[in-house]
Amino acid sequence: MSLKLGLPVAAGLLVADQASKWWILNVLRLPEVGQVKLLDLGGAGFDFTMVWNRGVTFGLLAGDTLWHRLILAGIALAVVAFLVRWIARAENRLTTLALGGIVGGAIGNVIDRVRFGAVVDFADAWVGDFHWYVFNLADAAIVIGVVVLFADALFRPREAAKETP
Repeated sequence: MSLKLGLPVAAGLLVADQASKWWILNVLRLPEVGQVKLLDLGGAGFDFTMVWNRGVTFGLLAGDTLWHRLILAGIALAVVAFLVRWIARAENRLTTLALGGIVGGAIGNVIDRVRFGAVVDFADAWVGDFHWYVFNLADAAIVIGVVVLFADALFRPREAAKETP
């Protein structure tokens, strides 16, 4: 039953992620433009800034060889397989939705890594001179999904433990 909810969430997120990256690359042409200022609230804002992320989260483990790309993609796909199995056994809708978002985001970033050798990152939130890491829709879904899983694990009411004689 959980797969009937989790997999469509993953697929929807994947389509939205790839569509946003297509728009950034082919319509806005951000690699050529470099940056587009969107919102400046006098000290804080949001821009589109082109970054090719050759690593994983926050640019860790960056590399530019074919083997590096394939190894990172393979690890991500192994994690996706584990998460799909978890979706199938999820105990509630919240867990299913969170896992679906993580799976869709992970697959979206794997597609980028295989196609381009790097992940297309473009969302740039900033306050003063501090810029958070540039990210994309897939990254946001992964982070939100992980936060939801942690919150669910910490705050979901548990059944009382059964006493054994």
